[in-house]
Amino acid sequence: MTTPPTPPEHLEAALEHLDHAVTSGNIAAGAAKGLIYSVVETLGVLVGDPDLPEHVRAGYEGLLETARELRAKIDRHER
Repeated sequence: MTTPPTPPEHLEAALEHLDHAVTSGNIAAGAAKGLIYSVVETLGVLVGDPDLPEHVRAGYEGLLETARELRAKIDRHER
């Protein structure tokens, strides 16, 4: 039995929450990096699904880019 993919709006909300936590200093950089790693890996798997409709794939690709930008922001914030 396969689990249906996480709706994009849940992943988008997770990224927004993580961004706010990093910006406000409410989360350690290491914890944020671990969470963003998991989100990037999940999005990568979803984008790689050959059965995913193109319009859905495009949404996940946009979120993947947002997640990569957030990862870079975390790296800069850590320094």
